Amino acid sequence: MTIRNLDRLFRPKSVAIIGASDRQGALGHVLARNMLQNGFRGEIAMVNPKYGSILGHPCVATLGQLQRVPDLAVIATPAPTIPSLIDELAARGTRAAIIISAGFDGTAGEVMKRQMQLATKPHLMRLLGPNCLGVTVPAIGLNASFAHLPAQAGSIALLAQSGAILTSALDWAAARGIGFSHLVSMGEMLDVDFGDMLDYLAGDASTSAILIYAEAITNARKFVSAARRAARLKPVIIIKSGRHAETARAVASHTGALAGSDSVYDAVFRRVGLLRVNDLAELFEAMETLALMGPASGERLTIVTNSGGAGILAADALVRQGGSLAPLDPDMIGKLDQVLPSGWSHQNPVDIVSDADPERYRAAIDILAADDRSDALLVLNSPSALTSSDAAAEAVIAGLGNHQKTILTSWIGEQTSRPARHKFAANGIPSYPTPEQAVRAFGHMVAYRQSRAQLTETPPSLPANFTPDRKAVRRMINQALHAGRDFLTSPESLAVLRAYGINAVADEIVATPAAARSVAEKMSGPLVLKLLSPDITHKSDVGGVVLGLQNGTAVEAAAEAMLAKISKIRPDARIEGFTLSPMVDRSAGHELIIGAVLDPQFGPVILFGEGGTSVEVTADRALALPPLNLKLARELVAATRIHKLLLGYRDQPAVDLDGVALAIVRVAQLIVDFAEITELDINPLWVRADTLVALDARIHVRTTTETPTSRLAIKPYPRELEEIVTLPDGSRFLLRPIRPEDEPAMMEAFKHLSSESVELRFFRVVTNPTHQMIAGFTQIDYDREMALVLTDAVAPEGIPAQIYADVRLLMDPDHVTAEYAIIVRDDMAGRGFGSLMMERIVAYGRSIGLARITGTVKLQNASMLAICQRLGFTRRADPDMPGLIDVVKELAEP
Repeated sequence: MTIRNLDRLFRPKSVAIIGASDRQGALGHVLARNMLQNGFRGEIAMVNPKYGSILGHPCVATLGQLQRVPDLAVIATPAPTIPSLIDELAARGTRAAIIISAGFDGTAGEVMKRQMQLATKPHLMRLLGPNCLGVTVPAIGLNASFAHLPAQAGSIALLAQSGAILTSALDWAAARGIGFSHLVSMGEMLDVDFGDMLDYLAGDASTSAILIYAEAITNARKFVSAARRAARLKPVIIIKSGRHAETARAVASHTGALAGSDSVYDAVFRRVGLLRVNDLAELFEAMETLALMGPASGERLTIVTNSGGAGILAADALVRQGGSLAPLDPDMIGKLDQVLPSGWSHQNPVDIVSDADPERYRAAIDILAADDRSDALLVLNSPSALTSSDAAAEAVIAGLGNHQKTILTSWIGEQTSRPARHKFAANGIPSYPTPEQAVRAFGHMVAYRQSRAQLTETPPSLPANFTPDRKAVRRMINQALHAGRDFLTSPESLAVLRAYGINAVADEIVATPAAARSVAEKMSGPLVLKLLSPDITHKSDVGGVVLGLQNGTAVEAAAEAMLAKISKIRPDARIEGFTLSPMVDRSAGHELIIGAVLDPQFGPVILFGEGGTSVEVTADRALALPPLNLKLARELVAATRIHKLLLGYRDQPAVDLDGVALAIVRVAQLIVDFAEITELDINPLWVRADTLVALDARIHVRTTTETPTSRLAIKPYPRELEEIVTLPDGSRFLLRPIRPEDEPAMMEAFKHLSSESVELRFFRVVTNPTHQMIAGFTQIDYDREMALVLTDAVAPEGIPAQIYADVRLLMDPDHVTAEYAIIVRDDMAGRGFGSLMMERIVAYGRSIGLARITGTVKLQNASMLAICQRLGFTRRADPDMPGLIDVVKELAEP
């Protein structure tokens, strides 16, 4: 489940506190007090057989004595009592519960959790917790928690797996007047998890930003889909604890969930657009910035300061994090000359000198806030005996009323500066103790802006003539598994790569040293001899690779020496022979590694970095989730240190980075296609300006019942939906899912739509579709949405394929209902495209188990209404929107 019945959790009309208490200091007493004292306008009930009233409020002994079934139950009773309570509540009609209680450890705890899951599932009842602080929704007066302070209403949602972190953030925010839309203590996430919350809050109009403290993530695909959706709509900032092996074990004991590899989490957060911070200080900074400033319009910062040193520190911090100082043009310098003393810096940072009085601050800000070449102002103040820091703050506050420029402040120090920071907070201006913290906070907003832009960047198209030989790969994998092998041999692994279009050396397999000599005598140039053993995968570690052998005699001697050495250090190893191949010219190039590994939470992960025998020592690598396109592969390469060398330096030419990226994409596709592959290493992949060749590879396989895509955190392009369709007039087209690289073709398709057609589709006039708009159509999450396009079966030589029609389903997060939309180019009208596309999308909805498909059609769109009638849609007029018809196609029970 995702958002089903979460409205009962966060917008209840009635709440029952089970385990409420009249005893001071008891958990149930704090829960009762918080619910009664925060202005909740719904009905509140107390349940505890020990009391007739609590805090003057009536209390009943059992659930059966409640006058009405509560929307939300808050439970603080001993753990063993809770499964039966959940069972009774669910049967009575309660649809959400918060389990405050702990005590669900060990085997007995797991049994109780399972009992609760079984009790809630038939009724779609939602559970938050167990072992949590509770929930606060200040705007409606809901404080179903034992937090020590009430929260102010605001627009930031904070989700935390630790109740102590949540109360610390609440305490920090209260001192600064920062409010929240939701405070949610996640607890052990038996049911409601981060994916559910991101889905819910993404669509919540009262929430402008989401902050997360996470110790572990559950249900990877749901989390990835929900996070990607939320990050496209509003800033999502996360702090993930358990970064190291030692602390990950602490997380496991704390939450009962597997923490996973931290580097994989980094890859996940980057892919979906979440901004990761490293500590609570950064999280608090981000909270203040989001509450008071909002997203930045750009990355150019102007610094105004009465201290040259503070200004330089701020500039240093800005450059370190990739920001830039806004330039001052001559006109701006001339204006500042008129209001500043001659000794001012005449550059950015704008040092207005240590004796700067309030009027000087005000005059400088008035000028700089009007500068279009700057995206934000950072105003610094260091205490001085010559002027008043407090008065300077008041001047800044007064001056900002005339400008729309984003502003941050840092009044440095404590005793003298504290009153100024309070004034800034009271006036909604973000203020930070140090210049570095202010710059870091600005960087958070810049990073969000950049991340959001990257999410909608159009990737380049892949070569159209590539078709992997999947049958050959399937044959090699099946042969290995049938023989009881976990690893493909090196020759088999290299053959798999060649089947996927990756250049790889061709090894000759020989059984004995004498056979190696015989084969070598037929080959020219220096040769490479490698050991062939199913028990030794890292051959270099045991002397199982010899390079630069010039003739058959040298090859035979090397093979005999290799056998002698292996017999001493690995007498247990099975030796199947050797492989022999021509040695690649390895001058003026680089050894790389492309790999794949199976993460226990997020499934397959692709690795790229510097390769060779020292790969573990250099540890230069970056990770990404498959599937990948060329844009994502290039970003993966750019995230490594060796990337700078690959660009070329001194007399070393740049390598073919597009070829490297394409090899990464093809490895990712291989991993997507075959669930049996659990590990893969291409090491080394030798690259230089004109060469890319895999010199060695190993592939680990296993028997599995998983489908190729079920283990992926991101649902890949569903190529099984591709089909060639033939229209009654004999014309043939390709019907397929949309791809991110279709943006140019979609933009072109819009040029073939009349204003009337656009209005029938969008219910408004769209004259110039933007990149953001079209990217939203082409870059979809195949787990949440499906778009089928009709395009050329075979595009003319040199002409990009066109898109003639588009039909799509946008599913609710629960995968129960989906809304359809369709558009057909005007020049293709009357050829049956609309009927064809609607038939296919209804069939797709049925195949994935949707309960219904809905749509809204303009009354004058007679052809669409006729298609809907023929396909069995029911229709009714929309009472709130005259001229619109709601259509519904019932498919099956959800």
